[in-house]
Amino acid sequence: MSNKVSRRNFIKASAAGAGAIAATGAFKARTAMAKDEVIKVGFCVDLTGDAAAWGLPGLYGADIWAEELNSRGGIKVGDKMLPVEIIPYDDQFDITKATVGVKKLLFEDEVSFMIMLSSPPATAVQDILTRNEMISTVLSPADMSPDYPYLYAPVETHPFYNVSGIDHIARTNPEMKTMSVITQNDYIGLVSLAMYRAAAEVAGIEIIEEKLFGFETIDFAPVVSGVLAKNPDILCWDTAYPDYVNLLTEQAFQQNYQGQIVTCTLDGYTQMLEKSSTAFMEGAIWQFPDFDDDAMQAEGINFAKPREFFQKYEKRHPNAWNAVSWEYAAILEMWKDGVEAAGDYNPMPTFKALKAMSPVPHVFGDCEWWGTEMFGIDNIAIGNWPVVQMKNGKATIVHMMDYKAWLDEHLDLTISHFKALDVY
Repeated sequence: MSNKVSRRNFIKASAAGAGAIAATGAFKARTAMAKDEVIKVGFCVDLTGDAAAWGLPGLYGADIWAEELNSRGGIKVGDKMLPVEIIPYDDQFDITKATVGVKKLLFEDEVSFMIMLSSPPATAVQDILTRNEMISTVLSPADMSPDYPYLYAPVETHPFYNVSGIDHIARTNPEMKTMSVITQNDYIGLVSLAMYRAAAEVAGIEIIEEKLFGFETIDFAPVVSGVLAKNPDILCWDTAYPDYVNLLTEQAFQQNYQGQIVTCTLDGYTQMLEKSSTAFMEGAIWQFPDFDDDAMQAEGINFAKPREFFQKYEKRHPNAWNAVSWEYAAILEMWKDGVEAAGDYNPMPTFKALKAMSPVPHVFGDCEWWGTEMFGIDNIAIGNWPVVQMKNGKATIVHMMDYKAWLDEHLDLTISHFKALDVY
């Protein structure tokens, strides 16, 4: 299979994983607030279908965020307190459906803000969003372009934060010198591989094997055994999709791997613990925290009551918490700050207020707008990101890394690895 993968076709999430998450709860009916003026937010994301694992859990979180905000009176806009209504549209990660959904949300619902997942649907509708001066967001910084001036990535900065896990290993376990990488052969897997290559080179860690598997793969025993034959100090699952991470981890356990595991996400880690053991999973490193973590309650975290948010989410949607459960809510939190700074919830005043912020109130701490050096436009919020490690069967933040400083120092190296994999 060729490594040349179009950025416009980069997501092919497992249908089984998406279906499992979709089954955790039905959409709750939304009742409009009994007020004359409501700020409407469009949520045009995959809620069913292949990428639902990156959509539906995020809608759950967005609903909880709006519910909590409205219980406090809403957003302060000038001298008024206004409620927020989240209006979802299931684009099924399809360009045609996304176009229909965006037009509905724009012209029928008259939303003031548009939340989307990533390309291809998000970039396919940017012409109409730009013409109508609609601010929109995605979870992929690679979607940024000077052609889309009102599109920004306020929270998610994949794959740049992946450097933090490798940096942490190099600082705390310098004896680990070899790493093997396994992931699916698509855009997500390849851009993440580029970042892990750059991080490993800076850390002095040799990548001794890279195994890219196709979506037709169903037996991961030989995939893992072939890699383990070279006895790597570190096994990296790159940014494999949740079902793949689950299967790869299970195989590493069954084949008695004793080294370090590092991965971008570890969604559903309680199920992995059940299939392996607490001892086996101890020390595994990834990038996405549980929001009841003590570090998330510290000063400098820009998210309202993260522990209470996490507990309500877990109670309402058991076993559905994953990497996107909080991301859309965090996007809404930053957007709220922009609305309040502008004193206006219309798209362009809010956008200008957000872009004027310095520092930018990112969920993991103050950061800055970045991106011109790599994408031609500073519409990416970048700064700190946590290193999460398994401690006694629980996700635990062990370090908060300023990965912007790392990128500033090693950007040319990073770009060279992106170019080598033909993803830049």
